[in-house]
Amino acid sequence: MIKVEPVSPSVTLVRFDHGRVSALDLDFLLALRAELAALAETDAALVLTGTGGAFSAGVDLVRMLDGGAAYAAEFIPALVGAFDDLFAYRRPVVAAVNGHAVAGGCIIACCADHRFMAEGRGRIGVPEQLVGVAFPAVALAAIRYATGDVGVADLVNSGVTLLPEEALRRGLVDEVVPEAELLDRSIAKAEALAAVPPLTFAHTKRSLRDRYWTEVETTGRQRDAEMLDVWKSPVTLAAMADYVKKTLGK
Repeated sequence: MIKVEPVSPSVTLVRFDHGRVSALDLDFLLALRAELAALAETDAALVLTGTGGAFSAGVDLVRMLDGGAAYAAEFIPALVGAFDDLFAYRRPVVAAVNGHAVAGGCIIACCADHRFMAEGRGRIGVPEQLVGVAFPAVALAAIRYATGDVGVADLVNSGVTLLPEEALRRGLVDEVVPEAELLDRSIAKAEALAAVPPLTFAHTKRSLRDRYWTEVETTGRQRDAEMLDVWKSPVTLAAMADYVKKTLGK
């Protein structure tokens, strides 16, 4: 599900390997949070990557529909918690986006300090509005941080998923590299960031993200309570079912 491997004295590789596209379900999120809690006790920088042609395809909508409102009541806090853990992680985090990074997968990448994406046909973006679901406050904060608040409304409202070069132009990724170089380049970047004294890095990282955290921890938490109600509502579940039927034929 989550494979953790030290790849150098200062860097740990965290590979998502959950089903065909590492979709986010409750089991995956709880496992990810447990791994992040353990890794937070170390000084390792992290490189996040996926398996095969996907970094992560986002929320497992089929399981969400099967579980209904009761599942959503457990799932959404775990989703918000995982995004919180990643966005607040005190050590360097580099995303090695090996393929499709959609919805929650894109948000995970946006939580990182630096994002590489492999050349090719992988797509990245946040189609939540097309699905009919609401964003956690921290998810929007991560997207805004990654893009420097440029063009966020269009990315969110259009739900567009972008090929690597367009994602680079729009600020969702920092570098596009040949697939064969993705991990080596990501590990080298993580090592360079890990060479900054830990207290200095953590202070600067928090300072860069402070204004986003201020919003998340004030009005954002109120919005999250509303957001959970949105996810559990019959209207949202119906919209989700329609999207799944149109895109997955289920």
